[in-house]
Amino acid sequence: MPRIAQAPPITSPATTQADEALRRVTAGQIGPRTPGVVYYDGGRLVEVKAVITDLTEARRVLRRNAARFAVLIEDLHTGTSRYTGAVWTGSDRVLKAVQV
Repeated sequence: MPRIAQAPPITSPATTQADEALRRVTAGQIGPRTPGVVYYDGGRLVEVKAVITDLTEARRVLRRNAARFAVLIEDLHTGTSRYTGAVWTGSDRVLKAVQV
């Protein structure tokens, strides 16, 4: 049975630029959410507990193969915590920011 050879990985400036562009898009989708930030997302008042940008871990906790990040949030009304992969939108509002 013939073996199929895999092409070597491409390492070019275009790959680096694409990686950087994807990183910027992901950062924009996360928005100002950092640990300690309290924000209102239209239906809930939540506090950010952690932001996961490791692809493997984000995909594991969200159970989605396309996940680029995951945000652990705590609902301040109910006290429950959960992970979300929702992107930052224009209707989300930061109520308490923290300095890093």
